[in-house]
Amino acid sequence: MRRVNAILLVLVIVSALSVITSQHHARKLFSQLEGEQAHAAKLGEEFTQLQLEQGTWATNKRIESVASKSLGMRLPDPTDTVIVTLDSRAMPAPATGIPADKATP
Repeated sequence: MRRVNAILLVLVIVSALSVITSQHHARKLFSQLEGEQAHAAKLGEEFTQLQLEQGTWATNKRIESVASKSLGMRLPDPTDTVIVTLDSRAMPAPATGIPADKATP
């Protein structure tokens, strides 16, 4: 009987130590999980900030400002603008197999 009691006592102690070890491991993993979740939230905020910054850098007004200041570009004067129109008679015939001289009326 003493031997059975001693074995049961050893099993209870081993079981208690196993529970303590597993609880410690679970707490450690939970702490690590919370840290990773906080890091993910910080990365999400940084991503949002970068998207806002990208939107600001890509505005037409900013691009025009950089083009004029840094690159010396300017809008052309309306007097320098030439509009080119395509005459319908000068268009080549479509690739239908019809000779070009018979394709236009």
